[in-house]
Amino acid sequence: MEQRTLSDGGSGLGVSALCLGTMYFGTTVDEQAAFAVLDRFVEAGGTFIDTANTYSFWVPGGTGEESESLLGRWLASRSVREQVVLATKVGALPDPPGAAWPEHAEGLSRAVVRSQAEASMRRLGTDHLDVYYAHIEDRRTPLDDTVATFASLIADGLVRVVGCSNHAAWRVAAARQIARTAGLPGFTCVQQRHTYLQPRPGADFGANPHISDEWLDYAREDPDLTVLGYSALLSGAYTRSDRPLPEQYDHPGSQRRLAVLSDVARELGATPNQVVLAWLLRSDPPVLPVLGVSSVSQLDECLGALDLKLDDDLRHRLDTA
Repeated sequence: MEQRTLSDGGSGLGVSALCLGTMYFGTTVDEQAAFAVLDRFVEAGGTFIDTANTYSFWVPGGTGEESESLLGRWLASRSVREQVVLATKVGALPDPPGAAWPEHAEGLSRAVVRSQAEASMRRLGTDHLDVYYAHIEDRRTPLDDTVATFASLIADGLVRVVGCSNHAAWRVAAARQIARTAGLPGFTCVQQRHTYLQPRPGADFGANPHISDEWLDYAREDPDLTVLGYSALLSGAYTRSDRPLPEQYDHPGSQRRLAVLSDVARELGATPNQVVLAWLLRSDPPVLPVLGVSSVSQLDECLGALDLKLDDDLRHRLDTA
């Protein structure tokens, strides 16, 4: 599989161009199905696997430990820890359990970040995390403290690369400047909601915002910042009639973009999902998609995007729809 590089302040951390998201592994995706997807992903050359200490607390009976724990069992049974790049997240778990979210998210204090890193490593069965994200913003904790805490994990050999998710661009720019001034490693990757369709102006996504034009412009000008996109396939809405568009994308502009997407897919002999992923992979700046799949067949469809070639004309039609 094609490789990308995450900046780690040194030679860089190589990852596959597609990242496998595991949000529902261990809850709505049972262990047998999850193991089959993980096995197929690695067989196809995938190395980048994404989870969090919150997946999936909102599912009835869920605590947030399920995905990491399942991954730990899979890693132990397959003996592939050194072959994969593990990413997990901290900061969004309800505290206490069952409390209103995101008002009572655990946050990014030093005590939380350090203790949750240890808990995640224990569940995953590893002595280090390859990528560790600040999952959502915590404006109660000073940015200086957050930067220092994440940098300390790198200094202690517990984490290789630090990043953030669901953060405003200006907050990350400020955090990266704090790190540079202090001579510390800073955030070098960001994971945001991103897809081909554009939300209507002012659409509310709560604590999980869609990527902004400001974010894309910032990443375009900084080669040390990698952008990852989650919810890229809108939970199947591009291809399944039983999955309506999320209301934030339900506006006339989406119908125009969907029509062009369908035309391009037909011309390429591909599915709309594959075109969306190929569009993200070859966008400016390039975006590394985080795949949310629950079966091997869904994963195989996504893998087909790696072979799609979008020439300048096709990209122009997609971009300007």
